[in-house]
Amino acid sequence: MLTKKQLDLLEFINKRMQKDGVPPSFDEMKEALDLRSKSGIHRLITALEERGFIRRLAHRARAIEIVKLPDSMGMTPAGFVPRVVEGGKPDVPAPREARPVEAIHAMELPVMGQIAAGVPIEAISHASHNVAVPSQMLSGPGEHYALEVKGDSMIDAGINDGDIVVIRETNTADNGDIVVALVEDQEATLKRFHRNGTTIALEAANPAFETRFFSHEQVKVQGRLVGLIRSY
Repeated sequence: MLTKKQLDLLEFINKRMQKDGVPPSFDEMKEALDLRSKSGIHRLITALEERGFIRRLAHRARAIEIVKLPDSMGMTPAGFVPRVVEGGKPDVPAPREARPVEAIHAMELPVMGQIAAGVPIEAISHASHNVAVPSQMLSGPGEHYALEVKGDSMIDAGINDGDIVVIRETNTADNGDIVVALVEDQEATLKRFHRNGTTIALEAANPAFETRFFSHEQVKVQGRLVGLIRSY
Protein backbone atom coordinates (compact mmCIF):
# COMPACT_ATOMS: atom_id res chain seq x y z
CA MET A 1 0.00 0.00 0.00
CA LEU A 2 1.20 3.50 -0.84
CA THR A 3 0.43 6.66 1.06
CA LYS A 4 -1.43 9.42 -0.76
CA LYS A 5 1.76 11.49 -1.12
CA GLN A 6 3.68 8.50 -2.48
CA LEU A 7 0.91 7.78 -4.97
CA ASP A 8 0.68 11.45 -6.00
CA LEU A 9 4.43 11.60 -6.60
CA LEU A 10 4.48 8.36 -8.60
CA GLU A 11 1.61 9.59 -10.78
CA PHE A 12 3.31 12.99 -11.31
CA ILE A 13 6.62 11.37 -12.32
CA ASN A 14 4.87 8.96 -14.70
CA LYS A 15 2.87 11.72 -16.42
CA ARG A 16 5.93 13.91 -16.87
CA MET A 17 7.94 11.04 -18.31
CA GLN A 18 5.13 10.21 -20.75
CA LYS A 19 5.01 13.86 -21.79
CA ASP A 20 8.69 14.88 -21.86
CA GLY A 21 10.62 11.59 -21.82
CA VAL A 22 12.56 12.56 -18.70
CA PRO A 23 11.57 12.72 -15.03
CA PRO A 24 10.87 16.05 -13.30
CA SER A 25 13.47 17.72 -11.12
CA PHE A 26 13.28 17.51 -7.33
CA ASP A 27 12.26 21.18 -7.27
CA GLU A 28 9.39 20.44 -9.66
CA MET A 29 8.33 17.45 -7.53
CA LYS A 30 8.43 19.59 -4.38
CA GLU A 31 6.26 22.28 -6.01
CA ALA A 32 3.80 19.77 -7.46
CA LEU A 33 3.26 18.10 -4.07
CA ASP A 34 3.32 21.42 -2.18
CA LEU A 35 6.13 20.33 0.14
CA ARG A 36 8.33 22.75 2.05
CA SER A 37 11.67 21.09 1.34
CA LYS A 38 13.34 18.63 -0.99
CA SER A 39 14.12 16.33 1.94
CA GLY A 40 10.45 15.30 1.86
CA ILE A 41 10.83 14.34 -1.80
CA HIS A 42 13.96 12.32 -0.95
CA ARG A 43 11.94 10.35 1.62
CA LEU A 44 9.10 9.70 -0.85
CA ILE A 45 11.52 8.63 -3.61
CA THR A 46 13.30 6.28 -1.21
CA ALA A 47 9.97 4.77 -0.11
CA LEU A 48 8.87 4.20 -3.73
CA GLU A 49 12.22 2.59 -4.53
CA GLU A 50 12.07 0.32 -1.48
CA ARG A 51 8.59 -0.82 -2.54
CA GLY A 52 9.79 -1.64 -6.04
CA PHE A 53 7.82 1.01 -7.97
CA ILE A 54 10.82 2.99 -9.23
CA ARG A 55 14.52 2.46 -9.77
CA ARG A 56 17.16 5.16 -9.51
CA LEU A 57 19.98 4.95 -12.04
CA ALA A 58 23.55 5.66 -11.00
CA HIS A 59 25.73 8.59 -12.10
CA ARG A 60 23.02 10.44 -14.01
CA ALA A 61 21.08 13.44 -12.79
CA ARG A 62 17.29 13.03 -12.65
CA ALA A 63 17.60 9.39 -13.85
CA ILE A 64 14.54 7.54 -12.55
CA GLU A 65 12.93 4.51 -14.12
CA ILE A 66 9.37 3.48 -13.26
CA VAL A 67 9.30 -0.27 -12.75
CA LYS A 68 5.60 -0.74 -12.08
CA LEU A 69 2.44 1.14 -11.19
CA PRO A 70 -0.30 0.18 -8.75
CA ASP A 71 -3.45 -1.26 -10.30
CA SER A 72 -5.45 1.68 -8.98
CA MET A 73 -3.69 4.05 -11.38
CA GLY A 74 -4.67 2.06 -14.45
CA MET A 75 -1.75 3.44 -16.45
CA THR A 76 1.24 2.09 -18.32
CA PRO A 77 4.65 2.85 -16.81
CA ALA A 78 6.64 5.41 -18.75
CA GLY A 79 10.16 4.10 -19.25
CA PHE A 80 13.27 6.26 -19.15
CA VAL A 81 16.32 5.02 -21.05
CA PRO A 82 19.43 7.18 -20.60
CA ARG A 83 21.55 7.61 -23.72
CA VAL A 84 24.98 8.96 -24.55
CA VAL A 85 25.03 12.39 -26.15
CA GLU A 86 28.00 13.24 -28.35
CA GLY A 87 28.65 16.22 -30.55
CA GLY A 88 25.18 17.63 -30.00
CA LYS A 89 23.50 14.55 -31.53
CA PRO A 90 20.92 13.27 -29.01
CA ASP A 91 20.29 9.98 -30.82
CA VAL A 92 23.84 8.63 -30.86
CA PRO A 93 23.66 5.14 -29.26
CA ALA A 94 25.87 4.18 -26.37
CA PRO A 95 29.22 2.73 -27.52
CA ARG A 96 29.68 -1.02 -27.13
CA GLU A 97 32.31 -0.57 -24.43
CA ALA A 98 30.01 1.51 -22.25
CA ARG A 99 29.36 -0.07 -18.87
CA PRO A 100 25.76 -0.94 -18.02
CA VAL A 101 23.92 1.41 -15.72
CA GLU A 102 23.41 0.02 -12.24
CA ALA A 103 20.80 1.00 -9.70
CA ILE A 104 21.96 3.27 -6.92
CA HIS A 105 20.76 2.74 -3.37
CA ALA A 106 20.44 5.58 -0.91
CA MET A 107 19.94 5.89 2.81
CA GLU A 108 18.52 8.80 4.74
CA LEU A 109 20.79 10.37 7.34
CA PRO A 110 19.88 13.00 9.93
CA VAL A 111 21.43 16.43 9.36
CA MET A 112 22.52 17.23 12.89
CA GLY A 113 22.75 20.98 12.33
CA GLN A 114 25.67 23.16 11.28
CA ILE A 115 29.38 22.56 11.76
CA ALA A 116 31.88 25.41 11.66
CA ALA A 117 34.68 25.32 9.11
CA GLY A 118 36.12 28.43 10.70
CA VAL A 119 35.67 29.67 14.25
CA PRO A 120 34.04 26.84 16.25
CA ILE A 121 30.31 27.06 16.94
CA GLU A 122 28.24 25.54 19.72
CA ALA A 123 28.21 21.76 19.97
CA ILE A 124 25.63 19.98 17.84
CA SER A 125 23.04 17.68 19.37
CA HIS A 126 19.73 17.82 17.47
CA ALA A 127 18.74 16.70 13.98
CA SER A 128 17.12 19.38 11.80
CA HIS A 129 16.11 17.27 8.78
CA ASN A 130 17.20 14.24 6.74
CA VAL A 131 19.24 13.94 3.56
CA ALA A 132 19.50 11.03 1.11
CA VAL A 133 23.06 9.70 0.82
CA PRO A 134 24.38 7.04 -1.62
CA SER A 135 24.99 3.85 0.32
CA GLN A 136 28.48 3.54 -1.24
CA MET A 137 29.47 6.57 0.82
CA LEU A 138 28.65 4.82 4.09
CA SER A 139 31.71 2.64 4.58
CA GLY A 140 33.24 1.24 7.72
CA PRO A 141 31.74 0.39 11.11
CA GLY A 142 29.69 2.79 13.20
CA GLU A 143 26.72 5.07 12.72
CA HIS A 144 26.72 7.93 10.24
CA TYR A 145 25.23 11.42 10.27
CA ALA A 146 25.41 14.59 8.18
CA LEU A 147 26.26 18.21 8.93
CA GLU A 148 25.92 21.47 7.03
CA VAL A 149 29.21 23.36 6.71
CA LYS A 150 29.40 27.02 7.72
CA GLY A 151 32.54 28.97 6.88
CA ASP A 152 35.43 28.63 4.45
CA SER A 153 38.38 27.45 6.52
CA MET A 154 38.42 24.07 4.67
CA ILE A 155 38.09 25.33 1.10
CA ASP A 156 41.54 24.06 0.06
CA ALA A 157 40.31 20.57 0.99
CA GLY A 158 37.35 21.05 -1.38
CA ILE A 159 34.85 21.76 1.41
CA ASN A 160 32.82 24.91 0.81
CA ASP A 161 30.34 26.92 2.84
CA GLY A 162 26.89 25.29 2.49
CA ASP A 163 28.19 21.80 1.66
CA ILE A 164 26.74 18.77 3.44
CA VAL A 165 29.45 16.55 4.92
CA VAL A 166 28.85 12.89 5.77
CA ILE A 167 30.46 11.80 9.02
CA ARG A 168 31.12 8.32 10.40
CA GLU A 169 30.92 8.26 14.19
CA THR A 170 34.24 7.40 15.83
CA ASN A 171 36.24 8.66 18.79
CA THR A 172 39.65 8.01 17.22
CA ALA A 173 41.46 9.52 14.25
CA ASP A 174 44.75 9.20 12.40
CA ASN A 175 46.99 12.15 11.63
CA GLY A 176 45.71 13.92 8.53
CA ASP A 177 42.07 12.83 8.94
CA ILE A 178 39.38 15.51 8.63
CA VAL A 179 37.30 15.18 11.77
CA VAL A 180 34.46 16.65 13.76
CA ALA A 181 36.22 17.82 16.91
CA LEU A 182 34.46 18.84 20.11
CA VAL A 183 36.57 21.45 21.90
CA GLU A 184 36.25 21.67 25.68
CA ASP A 185 32.80 20.03 25.49
CA GLN A 186 31.35 23.27 24.10
CA GLU A 187 32.42 23.97 20.53
CA ALA A 188 32.31 21.76 17.45
CA THR A 189 34.48 22.31 14.41
CA LEU A 190 35.53 20.54 11.20
CA LYS A 191 39.32 20.43 10.90
CA ARG A 192 42.26 18.27 9.91
CA PHE A 193 43.51 16.30 12.93
CA HIS A 194 47.15 15.97 14.04
CA ARG A 195 48.46 14.50 17.30
CA ASN A 196 51.97 15.07 18.61
CA GLY A 197 52.40 13.44 21.98
CA THR A 198 49.77 14.96 24.27
CA THR A 199 49.12 17.94 21.96
CA ILE A 200 46.29 18.03 19.41
CA ALA A 201 46.50 20.36 16.41
CA LEU A 202 43.30 21.27 14.56
CA GLU A 203 44.48 22.49 11.18
CA ALA A 204 42.48 24.52 8.68
CA ALA A 205 42.75 24.07 4.90
CA ASN A 206 42.91 27.79 4.24
CA PRO A 207 46.04 29.90 4.85
CA ALA A 208 43.89 32.72 6.25
CA PHE A 209 43.16 30.57 9.34
CA GLU A 210 45.71 29.65 11.99
CA THR A 211 46.22 26.13 13.26
CA ARG A 212 44.85 25.80 16.81
CA PHE A 213 46.63 23.74 19.46
CA PHE A 214 45.05 21.99 22.45
CA SER A 215 45.96 19.44 25.07
CA HIS A 216 44.51 16.01 24.37
CA GLU A 217 42.07 16.44 27.29
CA GLN A 218 40.47 19.46 25.58
CA VAL A 219 39.56 17.72 22.31
CA LYS A 220 37.17 14.85 21.67
CA VAL A 221 36.90 13.34 18.20
CA GLN A 222 33.22 12.77 17.37
CA GLY A 223 33.51 11.52 13.81
CA ARG A 224 35.55 11.32 10.62
CA LEU A 225 34.68 12.77 7.21
CA VAL A 226 33.71 10.05 4.70
CA GLY A 227 31.80 11.99 2.05
CA LEU A 228 30.46 15.30 0.80
CA ILE A 229 27.25 16.40 -0.92
CA ARG A 230 27.02 19.70 -2.82
CA SER A 231 24.01 21.42 -4.37
CA TYR A 232 24.34 23.93 -7.20
